Amino acid sequence: MPLAGRLGGAAALWLLLSAHVVSAFEPLSVGLAIGAVSALTGYLSYKDLYCRFAECCRDKQPLNASALKLDLEQKLFGQHLATEVILKALTGFKNNKNPKKPLTLSLHGWAGTGKNFVSQIVAENLHPKGLKSNFVHLFVSTLHFPHEQKIKLYQEQLQKWIRGNVSACASSVFIFDEMDKLHPGIIDAIKPFLDYYEQVDGVSYCKAIFIFLSNAGGDLITKTALDFWRAGRKREDIQLKDLEPVLSVGVFNNKHSGLWRSGLIDRNLIDYFVPFLPLEYRHVKMCVRAEMRARGAAVDEDIVTRVAEEMTFFPKDEKIYSDKGCKTVQSRLDFH
Repeated sequence: MPLAGRLGGAAALWLLLSAHVVSAFEPLSVGLAIGAVSALTGYLSYKDLYCRFAECCRDKQPLNASALKLDLEQKLFGQHLATEVILKALTGFKNNKNPKKPLTLSLHGWAGTGKNFVSQIVAENLHPKGLKSNFVHLFVSTLHFPHEQKIKLYQEQLQKWIRGNVSACASSVFIFDEMDKLHPGIIDAIKPFLDYYEQVDGVSYCKAIFIFLSNAGGDLITKTALDFWRAGRKREDIQLKDLEPVLSVGVFNNKHSGLWRSGLIDRNLIDYFVPFLPLEYRHVKMCVRAEMRARGAAVDEDIVTRVAEEMTFFPKDEKIYSDKGCKTVQSRLDFH
């Protein structure tokens, strides 16, 4: 190799290593170093090379629907409706190059049925760093909006935060956990961002995704599941049309849903109400096996059975559904 080529390659390598070292300290330095490497090598664009060292908003990157489908099918148990709806909703939304509004999903069901887990899966499939991504924003009602007397302040802060982050990354994801503990009225502050507007104050929100997580409606979902069970019908026979209308009305009229008389429902701005069914004994065992594999341990069916049998089930007579879903599986497995 000619001397000039060897020197150029060495310089490029040194600059790349330098960029990697300073990435945690000074983004400008990273940019300068990467720019120099691009000029020397000519192999990659500035943006492509920069994004190897820093997280970038890739709002035009297509969704890997096969990977999302695999994650949902292998990691989520007993939730055929959630798996089907979320896969179709996300795939359709990401394939649409010109959506008319953001995608808004409202996930409902008792604790431990998989709502938080699904939001994590969705985040990881949209942005590789998942919940740690700069473009995924998690709000917890009891942590971020605790005081009822500060509703006006929370509304203003929420609008500023969403506006600023969507301006920086059009495909930002916003997750609102514990919606059933959110003070009424707070969530309506984001109504303009979820509506059918091409832009709001010069910012387009049409490629953003909003996900609400709530225990509200869990009783309605359980009633439907129980009716099917008592009629001798499979839970897999439950369809979205059996639950979505009941959920939307129930949540709208529930003072403790976070969406009580909300304009988001009144204006049909929530695209899907996604029901999470109560989990049965067999599903709890699936959760135990999955947790054992995640810990790198061999699956011991005796332990799986013991952990599952330690859970409490309802209704009192039939004892069909786990009252905590799979929420306490991790802690219970620690004792075995």
